Amino acid sequence: MNATRALIVAAGLVLASGLDPAPLRADTPAPPKLPPGYAGSTACRACHPDVWLNFYKNPHFKTLAIHKAAPETTGCESCHGPGLAHIAAHGDKSKIVAFSALAPARVLDRCLTCHGETLPRANIRRSVHTANDVVCTNCHSIHKSPTPRYLLAHKQADLCYGCHTDVRAQFDMPSHHRVNEGVVQCSDCHNPHGAFDPTWRMASRPRMVNQALANEEACIGCHPETRGPFAFEHPPVRVEGCETCHFPHGSTNARLLRRPVVFTLCLECHNGASGFGRTGAGAPTTPFTHNLANPRFQNCTSCHIRIHGSNADAFFLR
Repeated sequence: MNATRALIVAAGLVLASGLDPAPLRADTPAPPKLPPGYAGSTACRACHPDVWLNFYKNPHFKTLAIHKAAPETTGCESCHGPGLAHIAAHGDKSKIVAFSALAPARVLDRCLTCHGETLPRANIRRSVHTANDVVCTNCHSIHKSPTPRYLLAHKQADLCYGCHTDVRAQFDMPSHHRVNEGVVQCSDCHNPHGAFDPTWRMASRPRMVNQALANEEACIGCHPETRGPFAFEHPPVRVEGCETCHFPHGSTNARLLRRPVVFTLCLECHNGASGFGRTGAGAPTTPFTHNLANPRFQNCTSCHIRIHGSNADAFFLR
């Protein structure tokens, strides 16, 4: 065992010197000079062959492939820090940056060294995930991701369901966005790295909601017919948002509605008009009365079909 360990350490030190144990070809460029304490990524494969074997498929391999960045910002040591002392100490984890031993705040700091400038992650330090100590390595598997994109630790829906069990139940309801079927993904509507949406504090809106354009809700991305602008706006759509009438994940009601019958949903806001009631006795000046005991008037959208907004009628009629 001691002989085997000595052989591995010797191989690592040879690689750390910047030389490949195989004979160099005459046209092979000289290895870059490494800063003090750095061993180079090729030294890591002696003890971590399982990681090195598939590292070429990893997006982080680009730092090695371009051969332009400084050695301390490429490959394994760009994340794990200088590795020479780690090799000399026979793999002592205290001699290198081991993410499994880091506090959540330090994990985030390490990843944001490279990933902190792009817009989707610009608000991550103020996100709900970060506030609850959910950081990069909780969702991403850097070395052995089973997914084809984004180095996720699991399929995206299963990853989110691991914490959001209440949401998982909502997607099993009769009317739901088709996340389980693979048509829609959580990140189509949510920004897991933190969204710039000050309205997340509103009780009717879920947190970390993405935006389609400017300050528009993520719903507009898939439902552009509701965007407008309209000559006659329906105020709840523009001011309070889609969640005023719809559950965003799933509902027992058709069209993800919050109420099983349409008129009961409309009456949450339209409850003071003189033409509404059970007897049909409206105000003297009311030309038409809505008797809500009559099934004819219980589906408001039969007449008010442009309920999200209209360019033709102020009451959203045909």
